[in-house]
Amino acid sequence: MTDSLNKCKANETPACCCVDVGTIIDNEDCSAEYENVFATESEAKEKLASLTQAAKDVETEPCEINSSIDKVENGFKLMAKFTFCCGAECMIFQLKLR
Repeated sequence: MTDSLNKCKANETPACCCVDVGTIIDNEDCSAEYENVFATESEAKEKLASLTQAAKDVETEPCEINSSIDKVENGFKLMAKFTFCCGAECMIFQLKLR
C-alpha cells in the first residue's frame, strides 16, 4: 500500500503534521549569498566586515567566504558567498541577518 498523502521528500507523520528535522536541514545547501549596492566603497567594506563577523559567530569550522566589491554605475556593488560546513549553520547565519 502506498501513502498517497505524502508526495514530498519530507517524512511527515499524518497524526500531528510533524516533520523530521533531517528532512528540512539536509546539508545539501550550505551556502548563503549576499548582494547589494552601496553609495561608497567604505560602506560596502563595512557591510562585508559585519557579515564576516556574523559568519564567524556562527561557524564551528572555518566558513569559506568569497567576496568582491566592484564599482558600478550608481555606487559599489558588494557580492559575497558564505559556505558553511553544514546547513544548520547557514540557516542560523541567514536568520541572524533578518
